[in-house]
Amino acid sequence: MADSDHEYSGQGSDDDVPTRNGTGRAGASRGRAIASRPKGRAQAKWEAAASSNWELHEGADGSIEGVLGGLEEAGKRKRLLKDTTPLQRGIIRHTLLILDLSIAMIEKDLRPTRHLLTTNYTVGFIREFFEQNPISQLGILGMRDGIAIRVSDMSGNPNDHINAVKALRGTDPKGSPSLQNALEMARAALYHTPSHGTREVVIVLGALLTSDPGDIHDTIKSCIKDRIRVSIIGLAAQMHICAEICRKTNAGDENSYNVAVDEVDYRELLMSITTPPVVRSTDTEAQRRNQAALLMMGFPSRIVEEKPTLCACHGNLTRGGYLCSRCKAKVCNLPATCPTCDLTLILSTHLARSYHHLFPLRNWVEVSWARARQKGSTQCYGCLAPFPHVPAAEERSEHNGTRAKRAEGASESSSHEVVHNCPGCQSSAHLPGAEEEANGVEQGESEAMAT
Repeated sequence: MADSDHEYSGQGSDDDVPTRNGTGRAGASRGRAIASRPKGRAQAKWEAAASSNWELHEGADGSIEGVLGGLEEAGKRKRLLKDTTPLQRGIIRHTLLILDLSIAMIEKDLRPTRHLLTTNYTVGFIREFFEQNPISQLGILGMRDGIAIRVSDMSGNPNDHINAVKALRGTDPKGSPSLQNALEMARAALYHTPSHGTREVVIVLGALLTSDPGDIHDTIKSCIKDRIRVSIIGLAAQMHICAEICRKTNAGDENSYNVAVDEVDYRELLMSITTPPVVRSTDTEAQRRNQAALLMMGFPSRIVEEKPTLCACHGNLTRGGYLCSRCKAKVCNLPATCPTCDLTLILSTHLARSYHHLFPLRNWVEVSWARARQKGSTQCYGCLAPFPHVPAAEERSEHNGTRAKRAEGASESSSHEVVHNCPGCQSSAHLPGAEEEANGVEQGESEAMAT
């Protein structure tokens, strides 16, 4: 046998190192050229965040407090500036949230840990989901030890889901996740949902692997056949199988798979799911099923009883509730489905809260303080808070509604995220000639923005 243990010589040249594409530096350069990233690739979010941290400059007073405040306001406004085109959306949603409960969730790159941060964000997500989608249904599943577990059944009661998620804080993540088992359980839970609602699966994945018992591509085909949309939020790095699942179940749309770069981005990605999905024009089968279809609903009134009686939903003794409009069965809270006759029971306010998704509030434009002084605007039209004193030479701006002249300075975040209405538009809608005045203001502002 030949002796292969030669002594190491540190004086050798790099030209002597062989590569797969050739030998020496020429082959290495060709290999690096092939492995280099494409020139046309867009900059990733983590790259933009890393480069923006070096662009902070001190203010006139020598501190960066004002600069950080400006960046925070810019980020808030960037989240508010979205596409306001009225689109057809599925406001009756059937959504399953799948949480990763594997050993990968004990990592501390998201403070305090991925597991604890996910449970805290999930509680806020549940409240926001039912605030924005009051006539929708939500269920929660988990992935651990290579199997899928049921955390809470699909229902419209947020308290049941919140209590189930809070109980997860006392459990320790373990094992590996299984995307195939989770998708199969989600398919079984969404199989009997009515065709007039959407079927959605949202997965929070912290691991970089999936332990599947079979071919996950067969499960993807089944999800496409059942019209199930899958969205995935990654906490570690991108995975090819996750991108393929989201792309195939969303008709080629790749925006449904994102990886959180930090805690703030993680929360924004999770809260963005509260907006109902757009109904695609390519989904001809769903349009054929829902064409000229009516959905029967009941609008019961609240009753107060002198003696407690059993409710039909939980079997508890209560002194009040809502009587079903069809069978007179009593339920505790609304919205709900009557356990006796399966009639959907809601309030008129629930429909009103879902209405703003179909006709979103228009984006506001920035105006200068000079125009605010010219119009005599000295306080917020929404909350009546006075504007701070700003020197005439200082260039700052406030906001005003594009449909109302009197809405200058109204709180933008509360109007877009909470009220979903412009206070100036709503206060002058009943006045004669309000529509003509609003159209004139909108045309004038468009001309001003163009110049």
